[in-house]
Amino acid sequence: MATPSISVQLYSVKDALNADLDDTMSKLASIGLRYVEAFDFVRRPAELRASLDRHGLAAPTGHAYLVSEEISRPDGSVTRVPSIEETFAAAKHVGVDMVIDPFVAPERWTSLEEVKETAKKLNTAAAVGAEHGLTVGYHNHDHELRPRIDGRPSLEVLTDYLDEAVQLEVDLYWAAAAGVELVSLLDRLGDRVAAVHVKDGTMGDHVGWGKIPTGQLPAGDGEVPLDSALAAANSARYAVIEFDAYDGDVFEAIASSYRYLEQKGLQ
Repeated sequence: MATPSISVQLYSVKDALNADLDDTMSKLASIGLRYVEAFDFVRRPAELRASLDRHGLAAPTGHAYLVSEEISRPDGSVTRVPSIEETFAAAKHVGVDMVIDPFVAPERWTSLEEVKETAKKLNTAAAVGAEHGLTVGYHNHDHELRPRIDGRPSLEVLTDYLDEAVQLEVDLYWAAAAGVELVSLLDRLGDRVAAVHVKDGTMGDHVGWGKIPTGQLPAGDGEVPLDSALAAANSARYAVIEFDAYDGDVFEAIASSYRYLEQKGLQ
């Protein structure tokens, strides 16, 4: 069993990135991070790659939409999705090896037909990605795990129809919010789990897709059973720190999460 490498999802510092990308990368590197998970990289691949190189960072994984043609936000706004060719070209420029789709809408997880269609699109993306030397993955929130199809969470049903090449990035916080027992989930998903999002916080009815995230905390300070989940994530190559939102200095929170993972023997 390989020890996962510590990374951080750049969405956590999206406001700082937009204000000063280079200063943000400098702060992350000063924490001790060697890896980041790219966010919004299709918009500015050259700028992002230059800053990564300048601060000795790499982005082996990155989030970009692959299944959907447009994304409707909780605030009512709609975002058009770049073409898959543009996305993969940007990934290669940045140095991303695995492109992870971060979101397929909740209504597409409520029937077997919709789940099969999502699997088909991920498989197609994976085939195109392979031509570019890239792998493809999917990242969950809670809405892929709350619905049940024949008694199984929809995310698990998805794996029945995925090509072996398609990986999963399990967000431990959102999976816990869905009421799923993490160790059992990770055991069932097995070697398909290439990464985990290490995220902590309070659990309860305030946590759910479409709600403003509240109560997120540095790793080890909340109610998510991260210790046992990390031990069960046998195939994960990356343990990715993330905050959807944080009421405080997010760089301090990332540093605290980094120290937590260091204490677990991760680097």
